[in-house]
Amino acid sequence: MFSLKQLKSAFFQIARVMLSWKMLVMFFFGFSSGFPFYIVKEALKFWMMDANVDIGKIGLFALAGLPYSFKFVWSPLMDGFVPPFLGRRRGWILMAQIGLMAAIAALGQFDPKLSLWWIAAFALCVNFFGASQDIALDAFRREYLTSTELGFGTGVWMNAWRLGTFVSIGMSVLADYNFAWSTIFFMLSGIMGIGVVTTLLVPEPIRDLTPVTFSQAVIEPFVEFFQRTRAIWVLVFILMYKIGDNMASTMTIPFIVKMGFSKADYFVIVKGVGMMGLFGGVLVGGSIMIRMGIAKALYIFGALQAISTACFASLNILDHSTVFWMTYSQTLLAAIVAFEFFASGMGQAAYATYMAIQTNKKFTATQYALLTSLMALPGNVVAASTGYMAKYLGWNVFYCICALIAIPGILILLKIAPWGVSNETLEEGR
Repeated sequence: MFSLKQLKSAFFQIARVMLSWKMLVMFFFGFSSGFPFYIVKEALKFWMMDANVDIGKIGLFALAGLPYSFKFVWSPLMDGFVPPFLGRRRGWILMAQIGLMAAIAALGQFDPKLSLWWIAAFALCVNFFGASQDIALDAFRREYLTSTELGFGTGVWMNAWRLGTFVSIGMSVLADYNFAWSTIFFMLSGIMGIGVVTTLLVPEPIRDLTPVTFSQAVIEPFVEFFQRTRAIWVLVFILMYKIGDNMASTMTIPFIVKMGFSKADYFVIVKGVGMMGLFGGVLVGGSIMIRMGIAKALYIFGALQAISTACFASLNILDHSTVFWMTYSQTLLAAIVAFEFFASGMGQAAYATYMAIQTNKKFTATQYALLTSLMALPGNVVAASTGYMAKYLGWNVFYCICALIAIPGILILLKIAPWGVSNETLEEGR
């Protein structure tokens, strides 16, 4: 049992982190990171649908997202060279944000029926500047926050990131109220000013020695990482920890439809209840990590992710012809979705924090870009097979596999993050 003195100490420790100015900075920068991501991914598609662009051509715009998958290619430049203003991190952040504002504004000034190639070019520019901003922002967060602040700060960041994506998609609704798309894109560009103001006001993080030669900027970040004794184990962990969760989430829409729920049920429960659960999970997970530490959180949150995924199978096991199902099916779905999103948010907070402390502050941008690019790989590659898995194995087996596949990722923690090891030890033992 904790003594009253220990409880008070824990409360004030958490409160100091939660109420600091640094968390406000994390909120505004997280918003600025998420905001441009869905402008091309979703808002642009609404515009092209309104313009009756061929759906096949609309699908090709997914290729505009490639800069986010290959951002590690130019991240050494942002580690190795310091702009002549604002410093190594803020200088690059500001340049990326100005590029975003210009590209977003220009994107909306063409007619999709006549200038689709120009729209594609500026869509690619938006994602290039967005990915570049993320490289610098991720490095800034790693260097700006202490190991104690990093868990909760990442939680605040992720929730603000989600809010940014909702705002960018929500602006599309203005088209239904006779706003011209050119005007909407000017407004979207203006909202990026939130990030610009934050960049100008926040102090530059204290940094280690900056790489200056080509070798130091491009080669050393990768050499330094792969010389570590547990480097391969860390990469395997990053590939495996969220893979089951990502596989399950890919089939959420088909599963809900097959269970007899309507599109309205999906939007209200998954996009409403689910997103609230995700926000709560990220914040609660970040708060718990302040006191518990990253290592213990990875074990507990990983187990909760697996359990929440397996819970979906219960909806398929129940008899859908009973009065109980017809009366409480929506409530059951809401409860399971809320739990799954909550657990996923907690796991994501710990996962992102662990990746951050695995970077050497001398090469933060390059190494974090490498890890986050690797993180996206299983979600894109393995997720492609989930439809066939559900079709031929059935929903119960599918969700059980998604839950069990989380076990290897948790077991790897025994090698790279033993139970109870401190944040400082994890950071020093990279």
